[in-house]
Amino acid sequence: MRVVVIARAVRPLHGEGGLERSVHDLVRHLAARQVHVTLITPPPTSVRRSGTGDPFASPHIMLRHVPYSTFPLANRRGTTILDRSTAYPLFGWRAGRVALELARREGVDIVHAFGTSGLGYAIGRRAGDPPLVVNPQGMEEFGASSVAPPGLKRWGYAPLRAAVRATTRRAAAIIATDRSIVPFAERHLRPTPGQLITIPNGIDLVDMGALAGPAEGQLLRQRHGIAADDMVLLSVGRLEHNKGFDLLAQALGRAARPGGPLAGLGWRWVLAGAGPYQAAIQSVVEAEGLGPHALFAGRVSDADLHAWYEVATVFVHPSRYEGSSLVTLEAMAHRRAIIATRAGGLPDKVRPGVNGWLVNVDSVEGLTRAIAEAVSARGALVSMGEASRRIVDEEFSWTVLVESYLDAYAALRASTPSP
Repeated sequence: MRVVVIARAVRPLHGEGGLERSVHDLVRHLAARQVHVTLITPPPTSVRRSGTGDPFASPHIMLRHVPYSTFPLANRRGTTILDRSTAYPLFGWRAGRVALELARREGVDIVHAFGTSGLGYAIGRRAGDPPLVVNPQGMEEFGASSVAPPGLKRWGYAPLRAAVRATTRRAAAIIATDRSIVPFAERHLRPTPGQLITIPNGIDLVDMGALAGPAEGQLLRQRHGIAADDMVLLSVGRLEHNKGFDLLAQALGRAARPGGPLAGLGWRWVLAGAGPYQAAIQSVVEAEGLGPHALFAGRVSDADLHAWYEVATVFVHPSRYEGSSLVTLEAMAHRRAIIATRAGGLPDKVRPGVNGWLVNVDSVEGLTRAIAEAVSARGALVSMGEASRRIVDEEFSWTVLVESYLDAYAALRASTPSP
């Protein structure tokens, strides 16, 4: 089978975000199943890489670079919406036309595009051309799991929303990355019957398992002076308003007050990540008197991140909105109980009473209550962590997910008439 994958970014060539990791894992796992993959993506940018080897050093993977032309000072704070609504559709037009040329010249079976990166293919595709599969990812331009993006975002993202709809309208299949996102995708993309397929984002358990284990977690505790019996609440993500870390700081402040569930306990809140909202989060930490308990770990290596998962007693993800949340899956793979909001795809992963707690978005009260319950249920956290691992093994491991993609590709090929 021959598959063309189109994406505006891929790990590690353009960073380490959720989109980048999803593209990376899809390409590598397809190649491991002897699928010939051509990845169309922008030239590499100057980013920190998580290793020295070439992740695409496979005879089944070929890279084709298409320039991503944007304006000066793009990707700085406050410019994301403008970049996504101008440069991104232009890249999608160019990259899609390259895919169209490949499809007609080299006998491609499937074209798989992320977001609007396949715009040119979608518009130019004729009967007999290979089926187009589109993964719209987190759909932030539509407001994530809200009815519409707030304020100026709604107008700023209008061109991108139009480009995404133009791409998905002409797709043979649209991938919903979580069951909870299906109603949202149906509302905004209006798929035809059978067009929407649910295949979640996942993680590579083999790669992850090589990064850190209990011994590395113990060393990290010692390095940061965290006692062996201290309760560690771990949060991971870019430090921005959408992640809700300010709300968690408020909840921890309430839980640590005299008579609260954390009062008198040895505990730490570790926040791994960097971003423009750090000062705002630190101001809440100071106002709540959490200074001795809060540890801002900053941007960490993959090895240290996975060692932090081993350190954690419970993983807390308080997002205001979310896509699939790969960091939550990683914490689950490390057998950790989870506290999370009902944002994006998180309810597909966190099952209340089984492997954690779900709270309403923007609810400091809900977070405080979940923390209290986690403290009182500390003896059950190990079994909840084991449940987390089972959920990942059975539903979110790439060895399982790649089979779902291959089945979907085969069904689309069978239903597409020959040219």
